[in-house]
Order: sequence, then C-alpha cells, then structure tokens
Amino acid sequence: MTDVIIIGSGMAGLSAALYTARYELSTLVIGAELGGATSTAWTIENYPGFKAIDGYDLIIKVKEQVEALGAKVIADKIEKITSPPAGGDGGFKLTGESGEEYLAKAVIFTHGAARRKLNLPKEDDFSQGKGVHYCTTCDGPLYKGKTIAIVGSGDASVKGALLAVQYAEKIYMIVRGDGLHPEPINGERLKPYLGTKVAVLPNSQVKEILGDSRLTGVKLANDQELKLDGLFVEIGAVPEMELVESLGVKLDPHGYVAVNNMMETNIEGVFAAGDATNFFGHFKQDITAAAMGSVAATSAFNFLQKPKS
Repeated sequence: MTDVIIIGSGMAGLSAALYTARYELSTLVIGAELGGATSTAWTIENYPGFKAIDGYDLIIKVKEQVEALGAKVIADKIEKITSPPAGGDGGFKLTGESGEEYLAKAVIFTHGAARRKLNLPKEDDFSQGKGVHYCTTCDGPLYKGKTIAIVGSGDASVKGALLAVQYAEKIYMIVRGDGLHPEPINGERLKPYLGTKVAVLPNSQVKEILGDSRLTGVKLANDQELKLDGLFVEIGAVPEMELVESLGVKLDPHGYVAVNNMMETNIEGVFAAGDATNFFGHFKQDITAAAMGSVAATSAFNFLQKPKS
C-alpha cells in the first residue's frame, strides 16, 4: 500500500511528488510519457531560476530531485481505478496498461490533456512518422530545408513557427480566424519572418490531407492546395476524463476536474492539479502546474493525517 499515487509525470505530478516525498509519504508517480507537454517544449524562459532551459532538461532536473527524496517514477499508463471498499481500508486500486496493479491511500490526478486533432481521413495513419505531427518542438527539426504548415493561431503555433524558422525553408500558418493571437513578445519575434519564410493564411482551414503512403500536402476549404513535407497541428488540447469520471469525480463546465483552492475534488482522498484542472483558466504554464502540484500534495498529506473512523 502506497501513501500517494500521482497519475501523470509532468510538471504538476513531479512537483506534487517533491512535496509528498518531503512530507515522508511513500510516493509513486505513474505516467505514460515523462514530462508531458513540458518535455516537448523548446526553450523555456519564464520558469524561475533559469534564464533559459530546454523543457526536457527541466523535467529531468525535477525528476532527479524527486527520486533523490525517495519517490519512484514509473513508466506506465493507468487504465482503471476503483474506490476503496465501503467500511474498509483497502485503498484505491489502480491497474496499469502493463497489467501491474497498485494500491494507494490517496490519489492525485495530474494527467494533463490530449492534443486536439483535425479529425480528417488519413490523419491518424500519417501521424505515425508519415508527415502529420502535433508538436513542432518535438518533430520540427526533421524538416530542415523543407516546407511545412502549422495549423493554429495561438501562442503554441507561433512558438512552433519561431523554432521552425531555424531550419524549415518555408512555413505556412493556417489560421481559421483573421490572424494570429500569440503572447505579444512572441508576436514581435515572428514579425521579421512574415512575408519571407512565414506566410499566414487567415480565414483558412484544412479540408483534406493529401498523399498515398505519406503526407504530400493539404487542400484548404477554398480548394487551394499546398505542397508540404510536414503538417503540424497546434490547436490546443482536450482533457481526458474517462478515468476520473469512473470514480465519480465531478467536472467543471469546461470538462476539466472541478477542484477547490486546495486542489480537492468532491471525492475524499482524490486530488487534482495541472492541466487536468481549469483552475487558472486558459493560463496553463509550468509555474502554475508546479504550484497546483504542491498544493495538491499538501492536501493529500493533511488528508492522510486525519484519524480514520
């Protein structure tokens, strides 16, 4: 029986483990992909203590810190969770994709959210190394000297373009609305490339993905065709809540885990932090994820100190 199991090994999960371990609670951090969105980030310049650091390097530093305190980080995906039996002290039972079973007195959900897709034919087939990607930071360097397109108008798409201008020959930015809407500093950084390496296509959307065995281009809603070597979909993420809902955890109106200011859910012994919640609205950053993780860990500690009737 573990004191606390943290589902998700991104910044929120590792930060929660940092605190549960310091509280001397036995802790398991279980996640399919170490670091989540942070590990795929390019250069992070807004995390305290670092002028600039690669996202994966930051995650490794936190992981090493957590493990030094005694917490264990496990690569697995939790597929099932059940509540403790009524009147018993059996704890939450979690089953991983590996078939391994885990028991915990308290659970913290920090599993983040899944990337949004275009939901077009061939998209899934071509996402297996055949031209369709969901992280410019991760896979963009594969397209040195090539032509790519980035779908999206927000800060993630613009940051992706800022990375891609270092190696791609041409970048199309496919935008459904009237223009780009990044953080001001990133919008300014992109300006020197507009009209040269970067072409913004407003009021556009992808209607069809072209190619037989791999992507060769896209057709837009106005029937314009773009010849491409790679397509990057940067249109945000959606929370995956089937596991959470199976416990009876309430969601907020936006489909995220509903928490109070101490990261407590409506289920005793269950907490949530990071992008799994909408506590800070659309402002989802490593620093807020770390803060929420530490609060969730503190609430879990307080919960475990209560005498059980």
